[in-house]
Amino acid sequence: MHALVAPLTFLSAGAAQGLVQALRAEFEAAGGPHLQGRFGAVGAMKELLLAGQERCDVFVSTHRIVQELVADGHLRPASVAPLGRVHTGVAVRAGEHVPAIDTPEALRKALAAATAIYFPDPDRATAGIHFANVLAELGLAGSTSALWRTYPNGAAAMREMVAGGPPGAIGCTQVSEILITPGVQLVGALPQRFELATLYTAAVSMGARQPGAAARFIALLTSPAQHDVRERCGLTEP
Repeated sequence: MHALVAPLTFLSAGAAQGLVQALRAEFEAAGGPHLQGRFGAVGAMKELLLAGQERCDVFVSTHRIVQELVADGHLRPASVAPLGRVHTGVAVRAGEHVPAIDTPEALRKALAAATAIYFPDPDRATAGIHFANVLAELGLAGSTSALWRTYPNGAAAMREMVAGGPPGAIGCTQVSEILITPGVQLVGALPQRFELATLYTAAVSMGARQPGAAARFIALLTSPAQHDVRERCGLTEP
């Protein structure tokens, strides 16, 4: 069936990858078209949408970026639907020492002792931009810069920490990206002073070739019946 139907295309922030992947089989089994798309840093996904080089029916990003793109005429206003909030958290490889991070002082001590620090793009990824600022505020930007291991998105950073990180490495990205990475253990959210809970939102692209199917998929992602799935994927209620 899907070979005869054009895929439903998407560009999505990495923070929503777990949710999209968790519900794609249900959507396709119910007769929806095959899903095809890319996950990445919000800045990179926005650039791809604006460049028009990749098809996009469904766009998922931070609520702020979605609102900007609606205002500029790139996304359909009536289609906008919040998915949930995602906290930024700290992770270590499964089975390794779990440091205390519940206060700024404890977080500073944990980061200062790390053998490597893995996090997403500090220029285009939501969590990466925020965490770079946290390191600066803690006075660690200079002393730890040689330990930074940055990647296009948080999921890639976590995978690389598992695959090649030295013992004692620490990572920071969206909790939803930590939860979907095998071999990674969530230590916890950043302490309250540095808390970042980002609202992610979906919308139908103005250039969507399958707007009806796009709207149905967004309805599935935001359905009250999928509350527990969203929670498991690291998205809390808007």
